[in-house]
Amino acid sequence: MGMRREGRELALQALYALDLNPMETRESLRLLRENSRVAAGVRAFAEELIMGVMTNREEIDGKVKGQSKNWAISRMSRVDLNILRMAVYELLYRQDIPKNVTLNEAIEVAKKFGTEESAAFVNGILDEIAAAVPDKE
Repeated sequence: MGMRREGRELALQALYALDLNPMETRESLRLLRENSRVAAGVRAFAEELIMGVMTNREEIDGKVKGQSKNWAISRMSRVDLNILRMAVYELLYRQDIPKNVTLNEAIEVAKKFGTEESAAFVNGILDEIAAAVPDKE
């Protein structure tokens, strides 16, 4: 598994934990550093994703809400929602990650951590959001 995939999986777990047990983001990052036994690069990428999602969560959730026609955010699986949040953050704010990589990674993480329907659900919403995002250089 690549470093960034591992970082995405670690970030997903941390974001999920933050949903269940809200705390200050910096405190959650401190706990992540203390409790995760991963390479420094993996942890650094995960921390970037966590901070990016938490800093821009209102805008990110607005994008997700705008594309999830029949699903209120409150009804979404926390796993699916946090995968979407990470991917939307990457689409909007990470110029170093191509759109197709973001979409593929989100789908693979959804297959691993979500339900049988998660990959299709995540793909459907992200396709719509990605279509509105300009191509990256």
